[in-house]
Amino acid sequence: MANQKKLKAVQSVSGKVTLPGSKSITNRILLLSAMADGITTMIGPLVSNDTRHMIEALVKLQVDLKQKDNGDILIHGTRGSFKNKSAEIFLGNAGTAFRPLTAALSFSNGQYTLSGSPRMHERPIKDLVDALLQLNVDIKYLNQDGYPPLNISPSEIVIQGPIKIRGDISSQFLTALLMAIPLTKKEVVIEIVGDLISKPYIDITLNLMARFGIHVKKIGWENFIIPGSSKYVSPGEIFVEGDASSASYFLAAGALAGDIEVKGIGKNSIQGDVKFAEALELMGADINILEGSIQVSKIETLQAISLDCNHIPDAAMTLAVLALFAKGATKLFNIGSWRVKETDRIKAMATELRKLGAAVIEGEDFIEITPPLRIKEHVEIDTYDDHRMAMCFSLVSLKNIPITINDPACVNKTFPTYFEVLESIVKT
Repeated sequence: MANQKKLKAVQSVSGKVTLPGSKSITNRILLLSAMADGITTMIGPLVSNDTRHMIEALVKLQVDLKQKDNGDILIHGTRGSFKNKSAEIFLGNAGTAFRPLTAALSFSNGQYTLSGSPRMHERPIKDLVDALLQLNVDIKYLNQDGYPPLNISPSEIVIQGPIKIRGDISSQFLTALLMAIPLTKKEVVIEIVGDLISKPYIDITLNLMARFGIHVKKIGWENFIIPGSSKYVSPGEIFVEGDASSASYFLAAGALAGDIEVKGIGKNSIQGDVKFAEALELMGADINILEGSIQVSKIETLQAISLDCNHIPDAAMTLAVLALFAKGATKLFNIGSWRVKETDRIKAMATELRKLGAAVIEGEDFIEITPPLRIKEHVEIDTYDDHRMAMCFSLVSLKNIPITINDPACVNKTFPTYFEVLESIVKT
C-alpha cells in the first residue's frame, strides 16, 4: 500500500546524520523577522508542512519573503505593522504557527480569521485567548468556546495590571504572548498562574527575542517583564540549529544498533530536547557531546528509568519506544502536555506499544511501560497523523524486528526526508 512504510529487520547502523533545522526555532525566527526593522537572512531553516504554513501566512499578510536557491530565507521586516489588515489564514495543525500568530495579529489593528485542520480545532487555545482579553483585544471563537477557529478585530489595547496566563497546558501560549507584546510598545508584566511546563521552550523564545533586540526580564518562572517602547531589530543573519527533537531518533538508533554521530546540535544548543542525551545516558548509553555534534554507541542492554520529562516532552516519546528494549519497567511522568498535541499522545503511545506486546499503564500525566519477553513482529503501527509516532516506532526495526508504519507521510510536518535518512545509516 502506498500509505504504508514496511521496515525490514535491521541489525546494525552506523554513520553521521546532519539534522534538518529546528521547527520551533524556524517558526519563531520567521515571525520575529517579519515583525522586525530590517532585513533578516535565515540560514538553514526547516522546510516542512508546519513552516510552510507560517510562510504562507506571512506572505498573505504581505510580508516580503523570498527563499534563495540554497534554501536560506530572506525576510524584509514590517517594523511591527503588517500591510494586509484583512485576511483569512489557514494554519493546518501547526501549533508553532497558530498560537504566535493569534497573539501577533491581536495587536495588528486588522480583521483576521485564523483556522486550521480538524485536529487543530480540537487543540485548546482558551488560556491564550483569556490572556489577550485582559488586554482588551477583540477576539472571538467562531465555533466552540476555547478552541479555534478564531476571529480577531481591531481594538484599543488597554493595560490595567499584570497579564495572568496559565502555564500548565502548553508553553506555546506564553511564547505567543511574549513574542507579540512588544508590538504594543508598552511595558507589560506577564504573571504565570500555576506551574509552567516545557520551560526550555520558553528559554528558546527569550533567547531569540534577545537576538532581535528585546530583553525580557524574568523573575523566576513566575513573572516576565517586557520593556516598553522597545522594537524588534533584525540581527542581519541568523542560523537555525538542527532540530533536537529529531536528533532523539538517531541518538536512540545508535544506542540500539551501532555508532552514530548526530551533527547540528551540541554543547551550545539552545533547545531543551538536547537533554535527551542525558536521559539516554541514564539508560546506560555511552554519550559524547561535542561543540557541534553528539556521538552515541550501541549498548547491549538498556536500563529502565523513571524520569520527569517536563523538560523534554517531545523527545520523551522516543524514550517510550526505547522502553521496549529496557530491563525493567520504565515510567515517564509530568507529560500531561502529550494529551493536547497532534493527537492524545499518551493514549496513542499506549495503544501502539500494547500491539507490540508491552504491558502499559497510562495515567493523566504519565505512562509506564514493561517490555514483553518477545516483541511481536510485522505489527502495523497507526500514527494518528502525528509525525513523532511514525518516527519513534520506526526504531523498533533496528532490533531485528520487521514493522509497518501506517501513513508514513505524516513525517512531512517536521522531517520530510526522515525515512531516507534512516535508511542511509542502515548497514546491510
